[in-house]
Amino acid sequence: MIIQCKSCEKKFSVPDGAIGASGRLVQCGSCGQKWTQYPNQPKDKKSGKIKEIPQNKNNLNKPKITKQANKKRIKKQGPTMYSSEYLKKKHGLNISKNESPNKNEKKNYSSSSKIGFFGTLAILIVFLTSIFGILHLTQDLIIYNYPFLENYFLYFYETIQNLILLGKGLFGYY
Repeated sequence: MIIQCKSCEKKFSVPDGAIGASGRLVQCGSCGQKWTQYPNQPKDKKSGKIKEIPQNKNNLNKPKITKQANKKRIKKQGPTMYSSEYLKKKHGLNISKNESPNKNEKKNYSSSSKIGFFGTLAILIVFLTSIFGILHLTQDLIIYNYPFLENYFLYFYETIQNLILLGKGLFGYY
């Protein structure tokens, strides 16, 4: 049996036994239109006229779904998932908004404190650069008061120079 959508006029092949005498609700796979499909009306062999198939009274009272009504799909209204209403209804959990799991523990999360990895890296670089600058400015004063630290300062600055050369060697080609 071949049926045709009344909205977009696309044709579909359906097995003959799939649609009973009382009809069946079908839906177009292309546009989504729904309608009640009745089997092909048999012709009377003697007169050649189409026989009338009695329809259910229930089908007459059903509103017909148009293409416009099908496009507007209304989402079921109800409690949102993981809300206190949903958890109480589904799992029997009673959660109060005023109550926290640990009353002694106060959590203060501020959305402005989320600086991320690169923000932290930038802050660390600025902090280390300022510490190195302060050490360089006060190097003579520290060595004057603590003469045994002179070799440590020399090794420290030599290490910094080696790291700078290593960085230039790694990133110099880019």
